[in-house]
Amino acid sequence: MTVKKNSDSHAMILAAGKGTRLRPRTETTPKPLVKVAGKALIDYSFDLLRKADIQEVVVNKHHLGDQIDEHVRRKQGFNIHVSDETSKLLETGGGVRKALPMLGPSPFFVLNSDVIVLDHGPSSLRKMQEFWNPEKMDALLLLHPIETAVGYEGQGDFFLGDTGQLTRRSPGQSAPFMFSGVQLLNPALFEDVDEGVFSLNVLYDKAAATGRLFGLRHDGQWLHVGTEDALLVATEKINGT
Repeated sequence: MTVKKNSDSHAMILAAGKGTRLRPRTETTPKPLVKVAGKALIDYSFDLLRKADIQEVVVNKHHLGDQIDEHVRRKQGFNIHVSDETSKLLETGGGVRKALPMLGPSPFFVLNSDVIVLDHGPSSLRKMQEFWNPEKMDALLLLHPIETAVGYEGQGDFFLGDTGQLTRRSPGQSAPFMFSGVQLLNPALFEDVDEGVFSLNVLYDKAAATGRLFGLRHDGQWLHVGTEDALLVATEKINGT
């Protein structure tokens, strides 16, 4: 199964999180609409899609979902559908599973709206489309080196092989790459997966078990924005101060 190119491609932006670590700010503003360097977090995801000329977009909502509705309604240049999780938050995997009818039969992008991914040079999403090999891949994750990730304090997520195949780090290990929050998924991964609450990590493990989990290195900047301190640092980095 090939990836549709550019304007024929579909993407989903995950925007249903509660942003608990940013309270009290997120008691009145959903985290995807919190501003960093004068721009709503979710708009950094839309920037990635616009750079790749991807116009068909699904956005899910939960916490303060009416504000999400209003914001995406004003976005120009996209055909946006909203997947409503107001009654029950489904986590990342369950949220995408619910939205599958709106995402079509071809591989699609999923972007986390609670981090900032900035490209330096060509579109990372287009690079992912070009790298995608349907004979080998069910999931392609955009990876960022942990040493240049702004505000990241973890031990990394994956080891990246010469062919792009991924291996998870074992407990107690450190890995050189972290998952950036941008991915390209084969909808076939969701076959035999029941509707409900689950993480996309379940599908990464499913793909890895058959050698079909791959990664591509991100050339650009990645910024954590989960706390007030991180918001300040990210704003300073983006503004070059």
